[in-house]
Amino acid sequence: MSREGQKLDHGDAGGVGIGVLSLDLLGQVIDRLREPRDRKACRLVSRAFERAEAAHRRALRALRREPLPRLLRAFPALERLDLSACASLDDASLAAAVAGADLAIRRVCLARASGVGWRGLEALVAACPRLEAVDLSHCVGAGDREAAALAAAAGLRELRLDKCLGVTDMGLAKVAVGCPRLEKLSLKWCREISDIGVDLLAKKCRELRSLNISYLKVDNGSLKSISSLEKLEELAMVGCSCIDDEGLELLSKGSTSLQSVDVSRCDHVTSKGLASLIDGRSFLQKLYAADCLHEIEQCFMSKLATLKETLTVLKLDGLEVSDSFLLAIGEGCNNLVEIGLSKCSGVTDGGISSLVAQCSYLRTIDLTCCSLLTNNALDSIAANCKMVECLRLESCSLISEKGLQQIATCCPSLKEIDLTDCGVNDAALHHLAKCSELRILKLGLCSSVSDKGLAFISANCGKLIELDLYRCSSITDDGLAALANGCKKIKLLNLCYCNKITDGGLSHLGSLEELTNLELRCLVRITGIGISSIAIGCKNLIELDLKRCYSVDDAGLWALARYALNLRQLTISYCQVTGLGLCHLLSSLRCLQDIKMVHLSWVSIEGFEMALRAACGRLKKLKMLSGLKTVLSPELLQLLQACGCRIRWVNKPLVYKDS
Repeated sequence: MSREGQKLDHGDAGGVGIGVLSLDLLGQVIDRLREPRDRKACRLVSRAFERAEAAHRRALRALRREPLPRLLRAFPALERLDLSACASLDDASLAAAVAGADLAIRRVCLARASGVGWRGLEALVAACPRLEAVDLSHCVGAGDREAAALAAAAGLRELRLDKCLGVTDMGLAKVAVGCPRLEKLSLKWCREISDIGVDLLAKKCRELRSLNISYLKVDNGSLKSISSLEKLEELAMVGCSCIDDEGLELLSKGSTSLQSVDVSRCDHVTSKGLASLIDGRSFLQKLYAADCLHEIEQCFMSKLATLKETLTVLKLDGLEVSDSFLLAIGEGCNNLVEIGLSKCSGVTDGGISSLVAQCSYLRTIDLTCCSLLTNNALDSIAANCKMVECLRLESCSLISEKGLQQIATCCPSLKEIDLTDCGVNDAALHHLAKCSELRILKLGLCSSVSDKGLAFISANCGKLIELDLYRCSSITDDGLAALANGCKKIKLLNLCYCNKITDGGLSHLGSLEELTNLELRCLVRITGIGISSIAIGCKNLIELDLKRCYSVDDAGLWALARYALNLRQLTISYCQVTGLGLCHLLSSLRCLQDIKMVHLSWVSIEGFEMALRAACGRLKKLKMLSGLKTVLSPELLQLLQACGCRIRWVNKPLVYKDS
C-alpha cells in the first residue's frame, strides 16, 4: 500500500471519525488516491468509504463478465464503462448485465469485444438513454445490424467503427439518420463504405467536427460531400489511394473550419493539391503529409508560409528534403511544437540547425533514420529548443555521448528519447540521468550499454515508465537489481535477447508492482523459477512474451495460472511445456484473450484439444502451427471461430515429442 493509503487506513481505526464526513467529501478524498489498491483498501476498512465510492465513482473497467451485473448496480453514478478487456463478453452476458436498468452511462468502450453483436448492443442502448460515445473499433465481425443497433442512440456524439469490416453504406446510412448530432466519427478500414455512404453522412450529420475515412475505397466525390460540413475541424484520410489533387481542391472550396488534415500515404497527392488545400485555411494547425509527397514544389512552400501564426504540427515523413527546405519551414512556421522528419533523406546538421534556430517552441522532434546527423545537430537542438520533451533519434548512428550531454544539460523537460540502434554507451546514460523527468527510454540494439549505465538511469530517473533494452546483451542481473531499486513505476520493459539474465534478475523484477508489459524473448537462462518470481510480484501484468525461453517449463505456467490473474496476452512459443501445464494455464486465466503457442513440441494433440476447450469463449486471438489444423477436431475449431477467436496458422512443420 502507498503512503497515502497507509495514512487513511491507520487513521480510520475501524471507521471511527470517518463516518461523520459527508459522502461528497469522502468522494473527493477517494479521487485523490492515485493507486487502485489504495482505493480498495479504503473500501475494505471503512463502510463509509464504500458508500462514498458507490455514490461517487464515475468510471469502471471490467476484466470479467461474471461480476458485471453486480458492479453496474453497485455504482449507479457510472458515466464511463470500459469493456474492451472483458473476457468472454457476448450478447447474452451484456444483455443480462444491463437488463431492466436505467444507467447513467455516457461512454462505452467495446473495442475488440468481438463476441458482442447487435442483440447485446440493442440491450445496451436501451439501458443507457444518456449514451453519447461508443467505441466498437476492431470488432471485425461487426456489420450493418450492429450499426443499426447503435443508430437507436439518438444522442450519440462520438462513434468509432475502425475495422468493423462488415459495415457498408447501408449501416452508415442507419447511423447517419439515427444519430444526427454526431460530432466525431471514425470509419478507418471500413472498406465496404463508398462515396454514397459518405455523401449521405455529410447531408445528415451536420454537426460533425472530426471524421476519419482512412483506408476507405472512396474518391474525390467524398471530399466534395465532406466540404459541405461547416463545422468540420479534423479530417483524416490516410491511405485513400483514389484521392488526388482534384479532390483536395474540391475540399478547399468548402468550409474554412478545418484545423487538422491528414493525407499521409495518399499516393496521388502532390504539392499542388496541398497548396490548394492550405489556400484560405488561416486556422489550419496540424498537417500530416507523411509518405505521400514525391517532391516539394514552391507553390506548397509559399502557401505553407501563410500558416506562420497557426501551424503547430507538421509531419513530412519519408520525404526527400534539403537544407533550404528546412530553412524555409523554420522561417515560415516558427510556432511549430512538433516536426516529423522520420526517414527523410537529405536531412543534415545544417538543415536541422536552420530549422530549430527559428522554431524554439518545438516539443516533439522526430528524426528517425536521419542517418547523416551528428552531434552538431544535437548541439543546435539543445541550444534552441530548451522545452523539447520528445526526441526520436533511432538509427542516427553518428551521434555520441557528447551530443547527448548537451541535450541532457539544456533540456530539463525531456520525457522521451529513442536511441534505438544509435550505439550509445554508458557515458551517454550518465549524462541522460540528469533528465529526472524522463518517462520513456529506448536503447534497443545498443550493445555497449551495460549495468553501469543502467545504474546511472536508475539512480535519478524514478519517473521512468517504459524502458527498451532489446538486444542490450551486456545487461546482467546486477543491472536489473539497480533498475528495480530505482525505477519503481516502470510499466513496460523489453529485455528480449539480453541473454545474460538469469532467474536471479527476474527475482529483482518481481518488486515492480506496476509492471504491465514484459518481453523476455530468447532469455535462454531463465526457468520456471524466475517466471514464478514475476508472477507472484507483478500482479498487474497484462502482456508477457516468453518466446524461445527454452528452459521455461510447466512450473512457470503453474505460477502464472495461480498469480497472473490479469494476464491478457501471452507468448510461450518454443517453451518446454506439456499439455498438462497448458491446460491448467488456459483453464485458470479468466482474462487471457491472446496466446501464441507455436512449436510446443512436448504438447500432444490431446493436450492442445483439452487446453483450447478450457479457454473456448475467452480467446480472441490464437497463433498455432498450421499442421494442427488437420488433427484438431473440426468441431473445436468451429466453436473457437463462432466465439469470435481469430486463428493465425503458421506454415511450419509440426514437431511432436512423445514424453
